[in-house]
Amino acid sequence: MKIPAIKKLVQQYDEATLAAAEQALEAGEPLAIEVEGEDEGEQLTHIIAARWILEKMHKEGMDFTSAMRAYAQMVRSSIS
Repeated sequence: MKIPAIKKLVQQYDEATLAAAEQALEAGEPLAIEVEGEDEGEQLTHIIAARWILEKMHKEGMDFTSAMRAYAQMVRSSIS
């Protein structure tokens, strides 16, 4: 998970575009947008994170930094 890659997705795309990219990856289809990542798994991680962050920003009025921190905290909690 690379924060700069997630930030780029949040800044450049809306939720619908990211959802379409997620579906394309899951179906093994080529992506219509540029998503950084070493492999499809990392690309999917970045897309899912960006969608979660955008939703948090829109529903709760958070800025990117706060939403990213909340996402990172959620990930850390699920790992430990």
